[in-house]
Amino acid sequence: MWGKFSSAFSNIFKKQLHNKNTDISLESKEGIRGKLKKSTPIFKTVGPVALWLITFFIVPLLLVLVVSFLSRGEYGDVTLPFTLKNYKRLIDPMYGQILIKTLMISISTTLGCLIIGYPFAYFIGRSDKKYRGLLLLLVILPFWTNSLVRTYAWIILLKTEGVINTYLMRFGLIHSPMQMLYTDSAVFIGMLYIMLPFMVLPIYTSIEKLDMSYIEAANDLGASPYKTFKEITLPLTLPGIIAGCMLVFIPTLGYFFISDLMGGSKTMLISNLIKNQFLTSRDWPFGSAIAVILIILMLIAISFYFKGNKPKKGIKEVN
Repeated sequence: MWGKFSSAFSNIFKKQLHNKNTDISLESKEGIRGKLKKSTPIFKTVGPVALWLITFFIVPLLLVLVVSFLSRGEYGDVTLPFTLKNYKRLIDPMYGQILIKTLMISISTTLGCLIIGYPFAYFIGRSDKKYRGLLLLLVILPFWTNSLVRTYAWIILLKTEGVINTYLMRFGLIHSPMQMLYTDSAVFIGMLYIMLPFMVLPIYTSIEKLDMSYIEAANDLGASPYKTFKEITLPLTLPGIIAGCMLVFIPTLGYFFISDLMGGSKTMLISNLIKNQFLTSRDWPFGSAIAVILIILMLIAISFYFKGNKPKKGIKEVN
């Protein structure tokens, strides 16, 4: 009897020991897998992206920065020694006027896109869902055509013998053609048309996510439409406004083909100046110095974007 009891106890002990060993082995396997996952080289995940950015972004920027401190050779090449004369040339008032003109056109284009784009984005965001896709298609449709082709279309409309002047004279509104092309206004119109979708889409995204219960509550409490817009709609859609302004302002600093085609020689922006230094004058060091200044302006604009997108602590009390 004692033998049978000891045999049964031995079998139970072996079974429990086997189960425990199995649990330990499973836990050890899971632990090993976790360690392997943790010890996976970070290069496998972010390495390709980092390599791409270093090769095609960081290295070219460093080359531009280095070249900006070099000198122009006799035949248009880049030579030593290192110098600051390229940056000293930028002190000339002529280049200051070009920079101010560039900023004015970029700011006016951004404001124009905001004034036109916000109501349009609000209309799309609050429209019936069955029409929303069609309205968004109308916004995205210009992207299907190259921006250079669209610029030439505006040239056909604005030139002296163009469509607008022809019909204005036909209806007797003017007696002689107006000079609309090759002006700052033409550059503004061209940039406004090209950049408008970049303002509409981010604002539309913010408006679509807007919780209408806030607006309904404000209306129930007797707030005026202006007060509701100022205290609720505008703050909640501010991230989309800031994103849209950055998407418009930064590219307009570097768009040289619009001012070339629609502004002619009368409209010289900083982007045209950079292009001329690299392609016409073959003064790469001076062109690089101007490009560095332009990059600094873009970084300042980006810093304002991140500053405006910081989460605000606390709740504002509205009276």
